[in-house]
Amino acid sequence: MFREIDKNIKLPRLEEKILDYWKENEIFKKSLEKTKDGPNFVFFEGPPTANGKPGIHHVMARTVKDVVCRHKTMTGHYVQRKAGWDTHGLPVEIEVEKTLKINGKEQIEEYGVGEFNTMCRNSVFTYKNDWDKLTERIGYWLDLEHPYITFENDYIESVWWILKKLWDKGLLYQGFKILPYCPRCETPLSSHEVSQGYKEVKDPSIYVTMQSADDADTFYLVWTTTPWTLISNVALAVHPDIDYVRLAHEGKKYILAQARIGDLFEEGTYEIEATFKGSELEGKRYHRIFDFVEVDKDAFYLTNADFVTTEDGTGIVHIAPAFGEDDNQLGRKYDLPVVRPVDETGSFTEEVTDYAGMFVKKADEKIIRDLKERRILVKKKTIEHSYPHCWRCQSPLLYYARESWYIKTSKFKEALLKNNQQINWYPKEVGEGRFGEWLKNNVDWSLSRDRYWGTPLNVWTCESCGHQDAVGSVDELFERAQNLTAEDREKLDLHK
Repeated sequence: MFREIDKNIKLPRLEEKILDYWKENEIFKKSLEKTKDGPNFVFFEGPPTANGKPGIHHVMARTVKDVVCRHKTMTGHYVQRKAGWDTHGLPVEIEVEKTLKINGKEQIEEYGVGEFNTMCRNSVFTYKNDWDKLTERIGYWLDLEHPYITFENDYIESVWWILKKLWDKGLLYQGFKILPYCPRCETPLSSHEVSQGYKEVKDPSIYVTMQSADDADTFYLVWTTTPWTLISNVALAVHPDIDYVRLAHEGKKYILAQARIGDLFEEGTYEIEATFKGSELEGKRYHRIFDFVEVDKDAFYLTNADFVTTEDGTGIVHIAPAFGEDDNQLGRKYDLPVVRPVDETGSFTEEVTDYAGMFVKKADEKIIRDLKERRILVKKKTIEHSYPHCWRCQSPLLYYARESWYIKTSKFKEALLKNNQQINWYPKEVGEGRFGEWLKNNVDWSLSRDRYWGTPLNVWTCESCGHQDAVGSVDELFERAQNLTAEDREKLDLHK
């Protein structure tokens, strides 16, 4: 066929001729008619967000999708290729916030959640025409006439049906865990979202002393890159099998890992008085350096933890169970208190009187200055490392103990890994590397978001007894509700 085409036609004009031919002769529809009796190959496009402009990365991804669908069509499969639009979530909310010149959840609630959601609904198809033109221009065959749209009740109800199935099987639960949390958007993020927002940043690296409760002249040397979490310190951790020393230096005694002496002390300026394993330090007590918050459990003693290393720091890790997964797990093991004097905006609460209202990371320098004045700070450096940021608003994330809803994906971890080995990946390294490693590190999926414009979680809690139950459909909702009418159903909007 291509041999018969005029060689003088420029490439763009040739592309237009092909696209016009496909459109005028409804080639996509004819391909469906020709294969309608063939085996189904189901393709629902992972939906783009129509309130943002398409980019070159969308062309690349859609090219791969189109190649697979065309190949399946050529092998006789019936491939309907259903389009979709992702009309929910933070991208939409942030754009509406900008339009309204407001910022954050407090101002959204002042404006009115219902009115805000109406603005979100009206904004979601801002660039739909651009998307349609791109879809046609790159020759991407897709059923744009019957798309699924995530804000429509039918779609929301389908999500409710799935969540109800998970609820009935005991796979949907509410838990209090460490989550990556965006303080500006005031919502937790999934691990997939976190992976999209890493940036190289400079953070303080400080060494501080914590006085032994057994000897006023002996101090534990502790290292941290998050000075603000020292406010919430409740324990110290050492590795049970690492060698630790007590050394004398300028009239004071310090305890740290033997392998880390050279990072803090020059040869000839100290004398080692004793050497012992970390296991011998377990249970030893020390005095906290900040006492803003009262604790309701036993605290301020040394624990043993396998995650402690001597690759950096002092071999002694400060523990704040509210702000770190390792810390949280250790806190559960030793039944430590969870001290979390930080609000939803990532700012210190009123009880932290010296830093109340300050964003925790901005409080670092003031905290360091205070430690220096109190002669608790031994050394300060700066480290450059990769740190996660919100992929939507670019705010630095906090690892934060919060209540959230989870799906027990970890229950199926072994089955997922086994099935992944059966997939014919191109290139093979993706299945073994990025995706395979993601499966190996699978944790329960944090499903819920503390926002407004999205599918509401279909779990109701009794105000009297706390009993919870999930509703799986609009029919079930109307059967169980006591004050809804047929008229309510006609104007039903399942959003908040």
